[in-house]
Amino acid sequence: MNESELDRYSRQLLLPNFDIEGQLKLGQAKVLVIGLGGLGNIASTYLAASGVGSLILADGDQLELSNLPRQVLYDESQLGLDKVVAAAQQITKKDPAVLVRTIAQRLEGSVLQQAVAEADIVLDCTDNFSARQSINQACLIQSTPLVSAAAIRWEGQLISFLYHEQGSPCYECLYPELSDQQLSCNESGIISPVVGMLGVFQALETLKIASGCGEVKHGALRLFDGFTGRWRELTLTQDPKCQACT
Repeated sequence: MNESELDRYSRQLLLPNFDIEGQLKLGQAKVLVIGLGGLGNIASTYLAASGVGSLILADGDQLELSNLPRQVLYDESQLGLDKVVAAAQQITKKDPAVLVRTIAQRLEGSVLQQAVAEADIVLDCTDNFSARQSINQACLIQSTPLVSAAAIRWEGQLISFLYHEQGSPCYECLYPELSDQQLSCNESGIISPVVGMLGVFQALETLKIASGCGEVKHGALRLFDGFTGRWRELTLTQDPKCQACT
């Protein structure tokens, strides 16, 4: 183990319940981040900075000026680049030890299935229901842990599914209706720190799953109200009519 690797593995060693075994597990983890917008750019940055071994970054969009207020990983010199390319540049600049692979397209069908098969944990950082349900189904089929988040205006939500340990409920139990008529950040606005905070929490959930340290609840829906600063937690139950997990 060289000096840079030792430095990465020493980051969390002083934390209670996070010893060298936890850091080594984290250093061996391969995480798939789907969507490099407001959520994904923050989550991937903190995962790399915390010592995750490998990141697979997937997004089919290019970086635009309107993205920059809530996607703080990027800068104006990268406008027009594929988001995955821009993210990889910035992440490897901050931490050259992390292995980064990019997929510059929207994941669907066999490409999605293959990407999920290569990952130990999947982060859903997308902004539409059809993509979220496809990601859920792929993770469910392959028993891959899924950490999903969303944010709009002052509100955010976070939910994790430990499909490697439990089989139900799933994301489709929460949102059974397949519809992309949802609000977008561009149309309805977003308080940038809200989406950033949800991205941070996605990274935290992922670190706990990867290292085996800390508590992550399967199917616990956490709702954040940025206007009041309050969290609520709801326990999701399996929908007996769910077409994905029943």
